[in-house]
Amino acid sequence: MTFSSKIKDELSRTEITDILTAKAEMSALTRTMGYLSLKGLNKIEVEFSTENAAVARRIFRLLKTAFKIPAQVSVESTNRLKKRNNYIIKIGNSLSKNFLLDTSIIRKGVSNNIMTFDFGVPNELIKNDDCKKTYIKGAFLGCGSVSDPEKSYHAEFVSEKEEHSRGICSLLDDFCIKGKTIFRKGYYVTYIKESEQISDLLALMGANIAVLEFENVRAVKETRNQINRVINCETANLDKIVDTSVRQINSIRVLKKYKVIDRLPDHLKELAYLRLKHTNASLKELGEMLNPPLGKSGVNHRLRKIEEIAEEYQNMKRGVDK
Repeated sequence: MTFSSKIKDELSRTEITDILTAKAEMSALTRTMGYLSLKGLNKIEVEFSTENAAVARRIFRLLKTAFKIPAQVSVESTNRLKKRNNYIIKIGNSLSKNFLLDTSIIRKGVSNNIMTFDFGVPNELIKNDDCKKTYIKGAFLGCGSVSDPEKSYHAEFVSEKEEHSRGICSLLDDFCIKGKTIFRKGYYVTYIKESEQISDLLALMGANIAVLEFENVRAVKETRNQINRVINCETANLDKIVDTSVRQINSIRVLKKYKVIDRLPDHLKELAYLRLKHTNASLKELGEMLNPPLGKSGVNHRLRKIEEIAEEYQNMKRGVDK
């Protein structure tokens, strides 16, 4: 089962507390996964189709609880590679029009011959925070998804109607969840990328078990990333130390080759021989071996001076050879 399926299964099992929130949720489900069929003579039929059994049960319960509609349920087998059941819930013609009015798909005051459809988020059904949260939950059940947090952080709502997609984005913004809307492959997509915001979305919808799983994965990933950053930093520092040590030793060997090392001032000569003897020692360790001991910056300064002398001598030798 995918992470999105787990979330939808959990949300589908949440309690239906009152008629107002149930209508808001059903309104979102209708706008995101409902199909309207015009039968002629002003007749209309509403149908829902889903491969998710939990969502199908949720729609059936909402219709029965909030609208007192005895919906017809049927099951069909799909012809896809992975054969799955497709659950179809139908509302008959005699009940469809009132249902569409209650969910604000059809606006009140419409004439008998002309039906005006509204596919945006219906403000009259989301007058309080509970109804807004439930509407977001319904929209997620109908057109939402969250990627596996082990792989990436991404949540999205996919809609055919721009006004509905932007309405969802505005609803999320009411709860400080910043979504962005784009047009992709013929659909309008409201998406969220920030892991903390996705966690807030799950909590907002009431998917508490999913929140715990998401946060556990996020904590493990962040710890792993922190460890990797420390290791990479230490590796980079070690590489830098090794490169610097090799450069210093090469410079000292140049001075030794041309018998210049013993003509260095005593404080530089002592450090040069120490560096040749202890090739893997850090600056701090070299400083502690000196008499009197010297700090890292002092050791670094002296080694730089040795490198400068070696470079000057090499340049001079090159000039003489020419």
